Amino acid sequence: MQSGETDAAQEALMRFVRNFGLHQPERTPCGQPLPVSEAHAMVEIARAGRLRQVELARRLRLEKSTVSRLVANLAGRGWVHRETADGDGRGVLLVLTDAGATAAARQADARRDRLTVLLERIPDDQRATVVRALQILAEATGEPT
Repeated sequence: MQSGETDAAQEALMRFVRNFGLHQPERTPCGQPLPVSEAHAMVEIARAGRLRQVELARRLRLEKSTVSRLVANLAGRGWVHRETADGDGRGVLLVLTDAGATAAARQADARRDRLTVLLERIPDDQRATVVRALQILAEATGEPT
């Protein structure tokens, strides 16, 4: 790979991060007043229905202590309930409360709206290519699909 490609990719990625708001850790890019890490946690718990805290740490690629604080914040908001995992007195199972499910749905709607606006700015004949490029980029970072 040539250094010019790397430089161009770096510049494009940095512009995207700033323009999309990904560099603001206390606010989601879709404008929700919620730390990005907590928003990602909500997505994973909502997707799973019930999720072990250690699995959340694995999915988010965060340290256990960081996830413990994050979950404590979500529980403090009344969005997550912690239960003892079956057969494992030390394991913690996370479940969204009704308020948490409502908040997660609101966040999902805001994300969808923001991405819809963004994708509508991309010419029709290039949208699928952009989406595929994002998928390839995520795969290249080693993120599970």
